[in-house]
Amino acid sequence: MTLEIITADSLAPLRHGFFTRRGGASSGVFSGLNCGPGSSDLSEIVSINRARVAEALEVSPDHLVTVHQVHSADVVTIDGPLSERPRADALVTATPGVALAVLTADCQPVLFADPQAGVIGAAHAGWRGALDGVLEATLDAMEALGAARENITAVIGPSISQRAYEVGPEFLDDFIAEDPANSRFFANGEGDRYMFDLPAYGLHRLRRAGVGQAEWTRHCTYSDPARFFSYRRTTHAREADYGRMISAIRL
Repeated sequence: MTLEIITADSLAPLRHGFFTRRGGASSGVFSGLNCGPGSSDLSEIVSINRARVAEALEVSPDHLVTVHQVHSADVVTIDGPLSERPRADALVTATPGVALAVLTADCQPVLFADPQAGVIGAAHAGWRGALDGVLEATLDAMEALGAARENITAVIGPSISQRAYEVGPEFLDDFIAEDPANSRFFANGEGDRYMFDLPAYGLHRLRRAGVGQAEWTRHCTYSDPARFFSYRRTTHAREADYGRMISAIRL
């Protein structure tokens, strides 16, 4: 099966993609394009999947760069292949031929580009990273490489949508403590539960930070098991593990 790659017109002509789970070599609960070395999938199969992504982006596998994601606001600046994956949740570069990539399974994958300056970025933004400022930190790092914030386009890829993201009252409290206006990203659920709109919150943070253009592809990872891995769906199904999708961009 060929790879399925979701792209955004606003990031053209840069080569990029939010890769779905279709087209990979993994089987079982990882069936498809599992690109997560942190999963319990066979490492050689994950390497095959990542090589297919690199080929689609027209880079060598060692130029498809990811980090060891830890739900932080830390960003690394990349100028070539890495011997080890640093602990961080976003990457930026001004080096042609390097593909920046993040792994997700409900969290927001966010791809950034300032084509005029020749600077790109990629961020893994779950609720914790977004709340702690990983999106703004990515913009700051891009500016340090010569990007202009008003010229940056940011696109949020497939993420868990509000209708599938139930949280507890303590979760709401964390967001209200940061800004009382954050209550607008929550809808009432069953009992004391709330439904959180992660992509809307991500768009809010990007626009408040002054990015030139921000959008969401409007794909829900939880609701489409044929196309997307989902940590929350796996948890509800009591499966042992889950795959990770990859999203990448290159100059």
